[in-house]
Amino acid sequence: MKLYSTNNHNLKVDFATAVFNSMPLDKGLYMPVSIPELDQEFISNIEQYTLPEIAFKVASELLQGAVPSDDLKNLIDDAINFDAPVVALDDHTYVLELFHGPSLAFKDFGARFMSRVMAYFLKDNEKTLDVLVATSGDTGGAVALGFLGVPHTRVTILYPKGKVSDIQELQLCTNGRNIHAIEIEGTFDDCQALVKQAFADEQLNDKLRLTSANSINISRLIPQTFYYFNAYAQLKRQGKTELVFSVPSGNFGNIAAGLLAYKMGLPVKQFIAATNVNDTVPRFLETGVYETKPSVQTYANAMDVGAPSNWVRIMDMFGNDFKAISNIIKSYRFTDEETLAGIKAIYNQFDYIACPHTAIAWLALEKYRLENKGDYTGVFSSTAHACKFPDVFPEEIKDKIEIPAQVGALFNKEKQATKMDTSFESFKAYLNNY
Repeated sequence: MKLYSTNNHNLKVDFATAVFNSMPLDKGLYMPVSIPELDQEFISNIEQYTLPEIAFKVASELLQGAVPSDDLKNLIDDAINFDAPVVALDDHTYVLELFHGPSLAFKDFGARFMSRVMAYFLKDNEKTLDVLVATSGDTGGAVALGFLGVPHTRVTILYPKGKVSDIQELQLCTNGRNIHAIEIEGTFDDCQALVKQAFADEQLNDKLRLTSANSINISRLIPQTFYYFNAYAQLKRQGKTELVFSVPSGNFGNIAAGLLAYKMGLPVKQFIAATNVNDTVPRFLETGVYETKPSVQTYANAMDVGAPSNWVRIMDMFGNDFKAISNIIKSYRFTDEETLAGIKAIYNQFDYIACPHTAIAWLALEKYRLENKGDYTGVFSSTAHACKFPDVFPEEIKDKIEIPAQVGALFNKEKQATKMDTSFESFKAYLNNY
């Protein structure tokens, strides 16, 4: 597998290099030189395959021998060992539940696959791998659990103070061992900027072997394609093949993976990018002008991103063709008030408890339906378990949320986090003192 930088298509590297370097020095993002299209026989019979079988097929086509078949199969069987069911709410509305992994968020797909890939390529006598990750909520917990105890790795997670839920913070800060947490006096964008500055700093890169576990890492994106193909397979078994996917979108890695699956041959009628008031992409699709702005805090904190990194990948996939992008992606934004109303409406109509991000995806699907009639099936992604956001729910709904055992155990652990300002000098000094 060969990959290029979105800033320089002539800069090509192999898969292992892209995994460990995460971001090219020119500050682009890695993308496959060619996106393979799955054979039509596989797509036509996809309902006959399980999630691990689908994952193996998709990964094999993308990686093109970068990991030998037997090793890749073992890696996938270990990483993707939980389900991603499509649950019917009514005959035309389904929720794709992506929170059945260990950290109760969709990011388990990417984090577990990536940690296994890195462990596979690491050699015993090599320098310790320093994994840097910025999180607005769920990424950090998934990465922490994905890398916990992985030999020759050290993980540093940056998160914005007061802008993640209590359970999300405990998932970041109670692991110990090779997992370190930094509480930043700022926003997610500040955290992400510090990570990107570290990758661009020559002195740090000479001293440390740095890589990222954010969705800028191509090995995070690849496994997220698996659940789109698997959702199609589940619905095809029910005779439903014209699908609209509504995706909660913050850093735009989730929907970028869906679009990668689309480029590989997944039949999709439409993608919907559902955002909160951090609406850089909806504004772009309305005006044609891409203008970032500082992120603001909302109930859907994992989507509090003002400068979504993965948007450049989406632009690149479509050759920066605004018309092509706006045809396949529709986008809607929602306020906190609308999000709360959505949570209540889903509960009242379907007796289903949706986290804030999930509620926004449902709201976007409903808005799309008002504008686009037709006999299609709407699938909205549930990206996190509702128990992670107890303060958002009205008491009558909050009392109905089932608390998984792994969450209850977190409250008996001690929080361990380093407080830090937003200056790169402070972060660099921290890393230099490892």
